[in-house]
Amino acid sequence: MTIRHTRRVFLTAATSVAVALAATACGSPQDTASGGGDAAAPVKVGLVYSQSGPLASYGKQYIEGFKAGLDFATKGTGKVGDRTIEVTEADDAGDPAKAVSAAKDLIGKGTKIIAGSTSSGVALQVAPIAAQNKVLFISGPAATDAVTGANKYTFRSGRQSWQDVVTARSFIGDAGGKKVVVFAQDGAFGDANEAAVKAVIGGAGANVSSVRAPASATEFTPFASQIKAAKPDLLFVAWAGTTAGAMWQTLDQQGVLASTTVVTGLDIRASWPTFGAAGSKISFLSHYFDGASDTEAAKAAKAKVPGGTLDLFHPDGFAAAQMVVRAVQEGGDDVEKMVTALEGWEFEGVKGTMKIRAEDHALLQPMYQAKLSGSGTTFTATAQKSLTGDESAPPVAQMKG
Repeated sequence: MTIRHTRRVFLTAATSVAVALAATACGSPQDTASGGGDAAAPVKVGLVYSQSGPLASYGKQYIEGFKAGLDFATKGTGKVGDRTIEVTEADDAGDPAKAVSAAKDLIGKGTKIIAGSTSSGVALQVAPIAAQNKVLFISGPAATDAVTGANKYTFRSGRQSWQDVVTARSFIGDAGGKKVVVFAQDGAFGDANEAAVKAVIGGAGANVSSVRAPASATEFTPFASQIKAAKPDLLFVAWAGTTAGAMWQTLDQQGVLASTTVVTGLDIRASWPTFGAAGSKISFLSHYFDGASDTEAAKAAKAKVPGGTLDLFHPDGFAAAQMVVRAVQEGGDDVEKMVTALEGWEFEGVKGTMKIRAEDHALLQPMYQAKLSGSGTTFTATAQKSLTGDESAPPVAQMKG
């Protein structure tokens, strides 16, 4: 429901001191799981995510985070009690049909926990499969709000789009009477972003309008002029594709960035050079970036991920592993007990305090206002403000099944 620039699609993908999981769960991961089943048999977990395709870079961060989180949650053993967490990975390439096929294959082999879903389109197809087969499904970076409340067996380990847009709203404080302009491309992606801003920021009292550009546009001066003439209190930019660099350069050159608060989403580190000289003049809503938190989980993740630098979706994989361990520890092989164990559970993740809302399985979590400093290909992100899980919480969704 939020912003994309360069390759990113938030819609389709996409702090307190932490303590060890043992302190937040009922017992240690080394205790025997209480939900029944063979006390020595491996626990089968299927990870269906984007190893290839347009969201492969997001999937790579997810799996790195998952491995780090599993190490953290099991204190390096990879086990819950005497039971090894046996992980099978499957590539959906961002294709819902491939994801459904992989999920069904894993379920047919006795897997009772499925996690992953880099893409929102994938998550929305796998969630019903989980309900039909009564298996636990923990969606990953997929940001669509529709995952929340999809059914009793579906959870999420990442943020949802509402939390992105609420973070954007936080830049203008009380939205009542404020003028907000959405700058986006024509098409479904732009429509969805405009609708999201109208629902979240407009719903808080702002007057929301839009300036839309054809997806084929390469000259952005006319659109910059329209934006300046509107004199918004907040410009919300949602952009996709290779023209992002030229778009930002034009907004900067035409004085738009100097005339109002301009907000967009902070993508993975590899995308930051796209902003060029405009980077330090933009206000960013952020799910996560390296240095946004200093929790014990964040430190553990940094010590395990290749290169030692955390990125946007490492926390999603890490939290998924924590949730898997919690589910097995409390539920054993009983999926109904796994669901009960996760509902209402509060734990310390990479980002800080996380809570799974029992009513609809929304994952309440910190979100960030961020700024970039630097130039060229070298940028550093710093947090300007953190929103608590309660401050960024979406409205409660009705559980559908």
